[in-house]
Amino acid sequence: MSTADIPLVGTSKPRHVAIIMDGNNRWAKQRRLPGVAGHKAGVDSVRAVVETCARHGVEVLTLFAFSSENWRRPEEEVGALMRLFLVALQREVRKLNRNNIRLRIIGDRSKFNSTLQQHMQDAEGLTAGNTGMTLAIAANYGGHWDITQATRRVAEKVERGELRTADIDDHLIQQYVELGDLPPPDLCIRTAGEQRISNFLLWQLAYTELYFADVFWPDFRTEQMELALAAYSHRKRRFGQTDDQVDRRLAEDGGSQAEHSSSFEFATNPAAKR
Repeated sequence: MSTADIPLVGTSKPRHVAIIMDGNNRWAKQRRLPGVAGHKAGVDSVRAVVETCARHGVEVLTLFAFSSENWRRPEEEVGALMRLFLVALQREVRKLNRNNIRLRIIGDRSKFNSTLQQHMQDAEGLTAGNTGMTLAIAANYGGHWDITQATRRVAEKVERGELRTADIDDHLIQQYVELGDLPPPDLCIRTAGEQRISNFLLWQLAYTELYFADVFWPDFRTEQMELALAAYSHRKRRFGQTDDQVDRRLAEDGGSQAEHSSSFEFATNPAAKR
């Protein structure tokens, strides 16, 4: 994230939400089910979270579906995940398209089979013209890979004489990392009680607020998503400034942050409707 892109003050409604969907296997194990059952149940949570974020006006939702380290899992589980990913692409993309949601898939696609790669391309193509929320799926993605591929592309330009080393700054790198053309994540959620980011969007999360939910991903539905949004609405984002500076800028902004906060309270607190 370029320092030029870091805002002076935050808003209480996140433009970009990123989620590490964790706990599918543990959810299944608690129920004495095979691990793939947890992943299948997790698809319902994806639907609920997509619908909730779209309803709240979130511009970008990024979901960590499969990390570059997940290839280390048992071969049977990886195979089941790939089949589930293919089925989801075939079934869910039409719903996304009907709801004006644009799909983007980030990560290194080279390890996926040709059929899956083609469906990824087709799904993105079908929704490319949509103007609603952007849903980004991180598949075979890792933050180290992301920064490495970005710097490699910059280095290639230097080798060709198209750039000087003096031209390289964070704004330039921002143009080559995944999702570099979109607002950086305001809120990153991780489920299942773990409190780490696991090589996810390392560049992009520089000033992101973190939220950790104890529930496993298959149990993270509308209510849990709204609780996370409500919690975010009460965060004060300083971006390196003091409280006094932030308060002064908010006052100059006409109290817009307070207005956003009240709208989230209304949405997440049924008593507020009465």
